[in-house]
Amino acid sequence: MDDASALYLGLISGTSADSIDAALVSFSRGVPQLQAAHTHPWPPALRERMLTLAQGEAALDLDAFGRLDVEIGHHFADAVLQLLVQSGTPAHAIRAVGSHGQTIRHRPTGEYPFTLQLGDPSIIAERCGIDVVADFRRADMAAGGQGAPLLPALHAMLLARPGHARVVLNLGGIANITVLGADGGVHGFDTGPANGLLDAWCLRHRGEAFDRDGTFAASGRVDPALLDALLADNYFALPPPKSTGREHFHLAWLAMHPQLASLSPADVQATLLELTARSVAIAIEQQAPSAEEIMVCGGGVHNGALMQRLGELLAPRNLCSTARYNIDPDFLEATAFAWLARQRLLGLPGNLPAVTGARGPRLLGAIYSAPAIEPSTRTLSGAS
Repeated sequence: MDDASALYLGLISGTSADSIDAALVSFSRGVPQLQAAHTHPWPPALRERMLTLAQGEAALDLDAFGRLDVEIGHHFADAVLQLLVQSGTPAHAIRAVGSHGQTIRHRPTGEYPFTLQLGDPSIIAERCGIDVVADFRRADMAAGGQGAPLLPALHAMLLARPGHARVVLNLGGIANITVLGADGGVHGFDTGPANGLLDAWCLRHRGEAFDRDGTFAASGRVDPALLDALLADNYFALPPPKSTGREHFHLAWLAMHPQLASLSPADVQATLLELTARSVAIAIEQQAPSAEEIMVCGGGVHNGALMQRLGELLAPRNLCSTARYNIDPDFLEATAFAWLARQRLLGLPGNLPAVTGARGPRLLGAIYSAPAIEPSTRTLSGAS
């Protein structure tokens, strides 16, 4: 297949594990262009199991762990097949699927750093009849890097402007920034929690998966004592490169702070929103003081209260969605894993050592080859 005309498909389920994002991507002169997209929901019971495991609130024996890996893989395969049906795209038109998997643990420091994503790529390749590239983070970590964030290289390709200092802010379960220097330099890191804590607290106290438009947070008041205690966490003072996840910032971490006991749920939500906004603003002020524009992607772009607060803290910088530049903020991450799959098949590195701290550029991802199967077998499983 001529790569210039090939399609790639990217899959991501982020820290919030709210859904699987699937992006069908074409490449013109190496630049990705989103052709179609699909958001595939997780069954609530499975999502709860994944989050409980990711937060260290439960342990699995090896048999249960292995079954979960396969079960998650089936849902990723379903997301691929659904997008192919919706877009009218035959499987043979897809050069490869780039699957990030579902992160269950990310420990980039210590004697033996590791990162772990579930979602058996062989299941995706078998059921969809498409080659799969997966396990993108471990090669970078083996080279001494954090394994994250992996989007800055694509951010630079799509959004850097010579002579202009800019920041791309991804508001997923965890917030991360890509600093695009006026001189062409690129660096970035995870700033701390974004939607992950907000969603978890909202689910616990309102039974809703997320705080729609930030209305729950807007109904409360920020508690300065709790905010100061949260911002005192050692992670915020660490210099980059750095990355984090739900295994650090979760409700048990929040519950360690005694100030919580005297506050209403709405006041806690307001304080968590302020924590996200303040930690992002501090990181940008420290690492990108000359930035003229902050371009936002990820689910947090739809939280009106969070965007308003970020705009206040980051003024006079211009704050906008990446949609202003015709880049869908909801599917930029999925697009990135389509791009990373293409990089792997072309034998090109996918990491930026200046971002992750790796010893050098590395090929990211392992290739799982598709078998020759009949199209009639590519159907949605009962796992949906």
